[in-house]
Amino acid sequence: MNDSPQRSPHQTGRSFRSMLRPVAVVDRWLTRVDPGTHRRIKGLRLVTAYGIAAALGTLQDIAHSVPSSISLGYLAGSFALWASVSEGRTKRAESSRDLMLLCFAAALGAVLFVVLSGPLQHAGPVKPELILVTGAFLVGYLKRFGILGAGMGSQIYIGELLAYGAHLTTADLRAIGIAALIATLASIVPRMLSGPAERPVIAAALAAGPEPTAGRWSPEFFMGLQAGIGALVIVLLNGLIGLEESAWAITACTYVVAGSATGTMQRVRRRIIGTLIGVPIGLACLPLAEHAPLLIWAAAALAMIIYAMALPERYDIACGAFAFTLIVTLAASGMHSIPVLAARAWETLLGGTLGLAAAMLIFPIRSSERSK
Repeated sequence: MNDSPQRSPHQTGRSFRSMLRPVAVVDRWLTRVDPGTHRRIKGLRLVTAYGIAAALGTLQDIAHSVPSSISLGYLAGSFALWASVSEGRTKRAESSRDLMLLCFAAALGAVLFVVLSGPLQHAGPVKPELILVTGAFLVGYLKRFGILGAGMGSQIYIGELLAYGAHLTTADLRAIGIAALIATLASIVPRMLSGPAERPVIAAALAAGPEPTAGRWSPEFFMGLQAGIGALVIVLLNGLIGLEESAWAITACTYVVAGSATGTMQRVRRRIIGTLIGVPIGLACLPLAEHAPLLIWAAAALAMIIYAMALPERYDIACGAFAFTLIVTLAASGMHSIPVLAARAWETLLGGTLGLAAAMLIFPIRSSERSK
């Protein structure tokens, strides 16, 4: 005989509603941030593109025929992920064309690094970093050609960054080409399925440049100079004091430069806030990376969806989500060194600060609030 007290239907319903309360709070937040679900679909597409590319790159029939010092799946997934971020067309045919160009722009950046770094290998430990300065310049300068130009500049830099981090050589050129083909397929398929349910808000935010002004040099040229000179200063600092993760500082310096000095100041402030929140949360989750890697990868995927949702208006939240993703995915991939992960965090802040200094001191751009 069961002597446990019976719960009335009213009590059961109230308990069920209390369990659903957090879900309702999340739903209200999603509706407020993304009322038309467009950005959530974009975020899902980013994660899907990365997953398809990573899966195709690990297929034995493909990976076995491509000897490389880097995981083909990781390279293809990175190409596809950031191509999907930068793409911003409303029509699927135009989107597919841009995704192909963006994937091959990333491959071009990787090839440029491989070819140019050869003569610099014996010139000193930090000399190959000089090639990243060219990519940093192109991130700003190519914004003069609109959304596609901004995306291609970013992809060229990302390709250089991936090649630098993986120490790619001429023996990896075939792998770079195959990764670009895989990334193209992996990024186009989710875009064809998402159809007209997206609006290009993310790419428009990334491509936002200064207002056109009369003069000999375009504002985008000065944006490129600001990012490039800031990156060059980081290279010199690395040679003088030896930075642990200087490429992260260069990346932060490159992407905080906006279409005006005021806009750069706002981006730096928001990036610092996001990094200071996202990195500690990621570090707190490090034990899970070793014992529950599947859970960590799921959290990283969710963070990238939040990144896609927040990027147009909430750069601080986007930076926090991305910082969290970087920390936990590095940990899930075997990087558990707290000093190295912490160095990546503080050097990101260093890069943002140098980007701000460059925007304030090197041909400062005065523009309207739209360029923020």
